[in-house]
Amino acid sequence: MDSYNSSEMLNAIKVKRAMMINCANTKGFTSEETIKYSQELDVLINEYQKASQQFSRPTEEVKFAFNQMVMIWPKVFV
Repeated sequence: MDSYNSSEMLNAIKVKRAMMINCANTKGFTSEETIKYSQELDVLINEYQKASQQFSRPTEEVKFAFNQMVMIWPKVFV
């Protein structure tokens, strides 16, 4: 995985994550569309992780990118 493909993969992950969050906020966390985006995001992240495992030690950019992807969902039930 070279840096160009890495950048493309990270961008695809960011875009899909934004789509999922927007959908969850408008249609609900359990809507079919939100779940579909979530599953697609899982596939992208898994592909990225598989590609990044070719290296023995992740770069700081990779660590930062995954830290930025951590998301805390708001409480739905109070």
